[in-house]
Amino acid sequence: MSHIPALIDLLPHETPLALVDELIEVSELSIHCQVTINENNVFFNHETLTIPAWVGIEFMAQSVAGWSGYHAWKKGNKSPIGFLLGSRKYQAECSEFKQGDTLDIFAEQILENNGMAVFSCYIKHNGQQLASSQLNVFVPTEDKLEELLAPKQ
Repeated sequence: MSHIPALIDLLPHETPLALVDELIEVSELSIHCQVTINENNVFFNHETLTIPAWVGIEFMAQSVAGWSGYHAWKKGNKSPIGFLLGSRKYQAECSEFKQGDTLDIFAEQILENNGMAVFSCYIKHNGQQLASSQLNVFVPTEDKLEELLAPKQ
């Protein structure tokens, strides 16, 4: 996959808010990313040497953003701005992710209609599932984004 840009270049985020480290694999409907838990993460707790498990929702959302950015890149477009509308049934099997752990984040699109999509996501460490959720996302067209961001008169 060396011909694909780095994940940071596919995300509409910048450091320090880009939380996912690496794109491992991407396909028409799915993506596999990784993040290694370390002190560079803005959510890192220096006392417990962990990140709260609820941050997993953002790991999932940024993986979905990477998927969207990859498909935009394939068409010669820039990474679109998208919105996380909600998560459904986020279930974590742990309360925190530990320093040094490399987490595998998987997301698969299960439904899409006019920029609205649902992704089934899960996080694993060493083959053990640590968290799962469905994410509802929206990627507006450029015109719709301008309309949404325009000041109200």
